[in-house]
Amino acid sequence: MAPMLRKALVIDPAPASARLLGDLLRNISQGQVYMASTNKRGMELAAQIDPQVVFVELTGAGVDGVDFARKFRRSDLLCRQAPIIVVTATATAQSIMAARDAGVHEFLRKPYTAKELVRRLEAVTLRPRDWVEAVQYIGPDRRRFNSDDYTGPLKRRSDNKASTDSQRILQALRIIKAALTAIDSDPAQALRALRAQAGDLQRVAVAISDMSLATEAADLQRFLLASAQAGVLDPVETGRLAAPLLARLPADDAARPKPQSVML
Repeated sequence: MAPMLRKALVIDPAPASARLLGDLLRNISQGQVYMASTNKRGMELAAQIDPQVVFVELTGAGVDGVDFARKFRRSDLLCRQAPIIVVTATATAQSIMAARDAGVHEFLRKPYTAKELVRRLEAVTLRPRDWVEAVQYIGPDRRRFNSDDYTGPLKRRSDNKASTDSQRILQALRIIKAALTAIDSDPAQALRALRAQAGDLQRVAVAISDMSLATEAADLQRFLLASAQAGVLDPVETGRLAAPLLARLPADDAARPKPQSVML
């Protein structure tokens, strides 16, 4: 676990609370811990140090854990997929739901022990979750949200079941469909989501020896790479290359609207 915790970022407006967490982290991992007292400074530090894990207070002066997570996930930072652990003295069902939907990995309730901190760190380093790169949601697979502080309706009966290849394909296709409709409003994230899903489809296709699917996904991926390099995404050509993939969706999936051409 320690090699994955060499650099940690703690965002907390309370110096004493931040120092306590920092000291515990250093004892656990012998790594470097960087402190920020506001969301703004946290984003600046994240860009500079590329942390492997981020702790952020849920609320405080200049700190909003949910807002930070949402902006962090949608940023262009190299560390944008780093695990985020929200620290709070009051973990309600509403706050957990909001944090989960912003792309947070775990909750750590105050007051906490070193053992509880280790459990959260083990969860994000030793039991990684699948990454979801969509348009409305960016972050770890929400079906395996694993806060030990909460055992209510967020826990699903299917959480412990591995996703089947068909489920992965269906999810990727639905994200592609949604991303095509988002080219107007959020072209950068739409392109990122499209590329991530095309890549995932290629990997699944190879695993199940579906060469037709692999070829269709590879054709779309090549076009998307060229689009990223050119800085222009043509929705007509994107739709044409995505059409063979979307044809695999169930018949009851609604037809997608056609976006207008945009600059990235």
